[in-house]
Amino acid sequence: MKFVQVIEYETAREAEMAQLMDEWMMATEGRRTVTREYHTRDREKPSHFVDIVEFPSYEQAMMNNALPETVRVAERFRALCEGEPRFVNLEVLDEEP
Repeated sequence: MKFVQVIEYETAREAEMAQLMDEWMMATEGRRTVTREYHTRDREKPSHFVDIVEFPSYEQAMMNNALPETVRVAERFRALCEGEPRFVNLEVLDEEP
């Protein structure tokens, strides 16, 4: 069953955050289990972001989260956020085109 993680956060350090994500993408090439990601910004509040990350399954998401690079990036990610990010873990029950 597909699994989606929604990460909602505030940051004024968008360029640093983008660089951090680029570093993670390069470091996890061939090992990460993310199948799709949407990085979005709130039009009414430009420092508010929501990332929607898709995985083949919950188990694959947990494997991705356990990668040493993911653990390191998560610590740096939190340091770039204003406040604590909010994570919502969702099992995909149905998908329409």
